Amino acid sequence: MKYLSILHSLALHTCKGIGIATIDALQMKCDLSSLFKLSLKELKQLGLSDALAQQLCSIDWGYLQRIEERCKQQGIAIISYFDNRYPSLLREIASAPLILFCKGNTALLTEPQIAIVGSRSATATGLEIASDFAYRLNLAGLTVTSGLARGIDGAAHKGALAHDGATIAVLGTGVDIIYPKRHNLLYQQVCERGLLVSEFLPGCGPQANHFPRRNRIISGLSLGVVLVEAEIKSGSLITARYALEQNRDVFAVPGSIKNPLAQGCHYLLKQGAKLTECVEDIIEDVSFLSQNGLYSIESVIKNDSPQEDCPILQNLGFEVTSIDTLTQRTQWPVDRVTARLLDLELEDKVERVLDGYIKLARG
Repeated sequence: MKYLSILHSLALHTCKGIGIATIDALQMKCDLSSLFKLSLKELKQLGLSDALAQQLCSIDWGYLQRIEERCKQQGIAIISYFDNRYPSLLREIASAPLILFCKGNTALLTEPQIAIVGSRSATATGLEIASDFAYRLNLAGLTVTSGLARGIDGAAHKGALAHDGATIAVLGTGVDIIYPKRHNLLYQQVCERGLLVSEFLPGCGPQANHFPRRNRIISGLSLGVVLVEAEIKSGSLITARYALEQNRDVFAVPGSIKNPLAQGCHYLLKQGAKLTECVEDIIEDVSFLSQNGLYSIESVIKNDSPQEDCPILQNLGFEVTSIDTLTQRTQWPVDRVTARLLDLELEDKVERVLDGYIKLARG
């Protein structure tokens, strides 16, 4: 694919009605950079509609230069469809975005990814599952992708950040806009340790029609999409539909038949989604990619778990023990105790119960 300058790529991006199919057709007829030198008549002779030809003849180059300069000042990388940094999986989808505006670690774009999406009104159990799955997927060498929305999305990003921060947030606003506002800290953490991505121009605020559009990017970047709690009519099911259209795997976590937030997942299971109870169910389906050289995915079972001489395990029995008691016994700060308990819980060595924690026999 021929290289096109950032300015020319921005010009195409801001023309309404020009998509990948149109660009592919134009590339067969001319050098794309020459489009901006052609007359209205010459553009129409290439098969463009009058509206598209008019837009190409009236590009506001000063405005585009200001956008480019603004991105440089704010540390926003502009990655076009013609850039070798553009993720290959995303390039495969029918409606691939022409431009990705990125803040953070752009190297994550080419890492193997799993998307985790779900309800904004998730239950405590749903949030815990999303966070746990994200943490374990990171342990397995997979980047977790989601949409920075409240609920399941936020929990997924937080779970990934609890490990090594390999997470991508695809936004329905400009990449410099924090939405929802409650995720101000999470936005900053993803920016510093992961990656923020948007196809919308910097400064673009939230608009209802933008969020379904960003969902195709979430699924398009990923090897598969995991749904944790989703209503029948929800953005999460839109993401799942995109995933199916893009020939991606869809994983659904089942729930109670009395929980309306489980209905979307159950619907997908009836349609053939993979019933998913643990991260290993996901790894089984995506690990084959490591065999053909596309990716190198580590085993989810890693030999780096805390040893049996861990003070937490030494001071935790099969009776319920509170965090306060463990803090007193170990003489550790509370935050260190809770952090280690999370590690042990994720590794099935301890279990959280009503008034504290218990040690599991297999731990």
